[in-house]
Amino acid sequence: MNRGEFISTVDSKLKMIRNEFDYTQDKMAEIIGVSKKTLIQIEKQRGSLGWTGAVCVCLVFKDSEILQMAFGGDPQDIIRSLAFDNYEEGGQNTMGGKIWWRDQKGDKHYRVQQNLISQHYRILDGENRRICFSFDIEYINKRFKELSDLENINGRQEK
Repeated sequence: MNRGEFISTVDSKLKMIRNEFDYTQDKMAEIIGVSKKTLIQIEKQRGSLGWTGAVCVCLVFKDSEILQMAFGGDPQDIIRSLAFDNYEEGGQNTMGGKIWWRDQKGDKHYRVQQNLISQHYRILDGENRRICFSFDIEYINKRFKELSDLENINGRQEK
C-alpha cells in the first residue's frame, strides 16, 4: 500500500463512515474540517481528502468498523508506516495478531507478522508487544535478525 492507495481507500469509505456514526453531511464536514460541498464531491468520488484529510478521518474515527475492515485493524500503524520509512516504537501492546495478521517467521523471543489487508509487516516480542512496523520487508528482516541476535547474546551472558 502506498499513500495514494491509502487516500483512495479512505475517500471511498467516507460516506459509509459518516453513516456508521449517523452524522449529517453538515456535521461530518464540520468534524473533518471541509466544506459540505467538498464532502459531497468526495462522497461522489469527484474529489479527495488528500493525505492530511485521510489521516484526520482515521484518527478521529479510529473506532470505525468500516476503517478496521478496510485496513485490517488499526489504521494508525499504516499511517506511521507511510509517514516514516521505518517506524520503531517502545513495546506497544497488541492482541497478538489473532484476526488480521499472518505469522511469517519467529523464534522464542520475537515473531514477524504480515497484515492480511494492507500487507505491512510488524515485529512482536514474546508478550505480543509491537516493536516496529514497516512496508519494507528487508528492514523488518534486518531488525528481526538484530533483535534475535541480541537476545541470543543476552541469553548466553545470563548463563
